[in-house]
Amino acid sequence: MTLRGVLLPIAVVALVLGIWEGAVRWGGVPAYLLPTPSRIAMTFWDHLGLLAHHAGATAAAIALGLLAATGAGLALAAAMAASPTFERAAAPFLVGSQMLPVFAVAPLLVVWLGYGLLPKALVAALVAFFPIAIGARDGLRQASGETKDLLRSMGASRRQTFVNLLFPASLPAVFSSLKVAATLCVVGATIGEWVGARRGLGFLMLEANARLRVDLVFASILFLALVALSLFGALRIIERRLLHWRDGGTRG
Repeated sequence: MTLRGVLLPIAVVALVLGIWEGAVRWGGVPAYLLPTPSRIAMTFWDHLGLLAHHAGATAAAIALGLLAATGAGLALAAAMAASPTFERAAAPFLVGSQMLPVFAVAPLLVVWLGYGLLPKALVAALVAFFPIAIGARDGLRQASGETKDLLRSMGASRRQTFVNLLFPASLPAVFSSLKVAATLCVVGATIGEWVGARRGLGFLMLEANARLRVDLVFASILFLALVALSLFGALRIIERRLLHWRDGGTRG
């Protein structure tokens, strides 16, 4: 990345924050309606320990939800790639799962499973499952038909074809969908905490909002964004390590 590519986003962010700061100060906007970026930064620093404490619960729900969505999505994608008949039967349920409003499902999960980690992780998994399953299915179809025919002519079993050809060919699409799903997991876990939780950044946001501590709400959002960026960055690092053979490992 060039120096200009680094400086330009920083300049844009600084400009937006400067306009925000000036507009709030000169406009006399009350802090309980819209705090200045400087006040949000001070709140973030002053409550860093509290934010980190709640972030631990949110991160656990995100990680568990992403793992569950990845396992279920890859399994379903493999089954659909192996059997067109199964894919036609499963497609309506797969699409229908995305038509369920998360805010309608989350309270039921809390009623059934309580206020612990599991319902938040399940909400995160529900919103992340679809892109992983679709991305992996499309990735499994990207392998060359001629290569598959060659492996079969050499006596390769379906398992050997999957392990040596189909799965490696699908990894670029899988990682692309994983990076999308990771951000959705952050949203899903937060929604789960809004519906019912005793700990987590979503819970902290609700508590702060009820006390008109909008600065703490923004600080929680900022910490949540850092969690999402860290997860996204970790996935990019893993992708580059595993897919170093693809375009010199430079594609993200």
